[in-house]
Amino acid sequence: MQIETAETIGHAPPADYHFDIAIVGAGPVGLALAGWLAKRSATSRLSVALIDAREPGAASSDPRAIAVSHGSRAMLESSLGFPADATPIKRIHVSQRGQFGRTLIDHDEHGLPALGYVVRYGSLVATLAQAVSKTSVQWFTETTASAPLHDHEGVTLSIHSATGDRTIRARILVNAEGGLYKDADASSSSSALSADVKNTRDYGQTAIVGTVSVSAPQPGVAWERFAPEGPIALLPCGGARQADYALVWCCDPEEAARRSQLPDVEFLAELGSAFGERMGRFTRITGRAMFPLGLNALNALVDRRTVAIGNAAQTLHPVAGQGLNLGLRDAHALCDALSTNGPTTVALGLFAQRRALDRRMTIGATDTLARLFTVDFAPLAAMRGLALSALELVPPVKTVLARQMMFGQRR
Repeated sequence: MQIETAETIGHAPPADYHFDIAIVGAGPVGLALAGWLAKRSATSRLSVALIDAREPGAASSDPRAIAVSHGSRAMLESSLGFPADATPIKRIHVSQRGQFGRTLIDHDEHGLPALGYVVRYGSLVATLAQAVSKTSVQWFTETTASAPLHDHEGVTLSIHSATGDRTIRARILVNAEGGLYKDADASSSSSALSADVKNTRDYGQTAIVGTVSVSAPQPGVAWERFAPEGPIALLPCGGARQADYALVWCCDPEEAARRSQLPDVEFLAELGSAFGERMGRFTRITGRAMFPLGLNALNALVDRRTVAIGNAAQTLHPVAGQGLNLGLRDAHALCDALSTNGPTTVALGLFAQRRALDRRMTIGATDTLARLFTVDFAPLAAMRGLALSALELVPPVKTVLARQMMFGQRR
């Protein structure tokens, strides 16, 4: 494919390399998109560049636990692989502290081996990176990107590494990196990379994360327990006795700061008081960290020949564990659009249309849960309990909700 140089159209100096698609960000979503595009290159013949500030092995030891839905695993495993050390989630127990009402979602109800899986971030990145390394993707490691310049044929992107600076040109630029860079084009006031087109919300919560051990584990069971200060999630993540769980404890920022400084024994005692005794005592905590919670979602995914996916498109509250899964569905749909329609604005328009419903439903559901279950008002708490109980009495409604969490809305 002949690509017009930046010099010809009056922009930056000629590019060193030319690509149909340049992807900035080699996290799970960027890697998945690069791998899927490369797997289809035999028919679509798309050239792909992947740009990331880290070297490929930098994230391999990252111990953070992330939830991957059954639908996401199916998309990944069929062509790129999936970590062998993933822990299946076979049941999800949802309840609210100090109030009646609970619902159970079981894998048998859906005829699936598991509802989802808990994987180490490092394991998932390593698996996807190995798959991408065996493809034709041109991977620029330890390289940062800045100042994209748009024109009628594509985007010119400045990249920077220890070996020097250069420019590359691509028909389509994909932002799959959480840290958004600014568009250098003066006409980009409505750029999809700019903060002025975001739907934002500060939940007034901070998440404490880590790995805890319990004295009476229930293998394969994940817990979502709602409390007035925020939800507590426990996800099974293996361990020698299957007693380890990934913890996400959402609470007031001042309380989170205080708890982060507590000795382990005192921290575990407070966690036990907040969660209850459904799995016995909490006996150990490792890897304690915390981060503020908020909603940041772009209203428009596409700006000219630039498209945002994954954390560049939306960051969500961790309730229900939908962030990564929504991002992977972004990547899969974008791969479909580009492979079928080529690296064109038509493909990006179709992608945006196809993602609108799934994004709206997933972002809306996550935002509603994060806010609705933290209102400490007795009549509302009673209504929440009735709603949770009603799900057990109306299986079709529970099935619709569960399948949205596992598969989203795909067209």
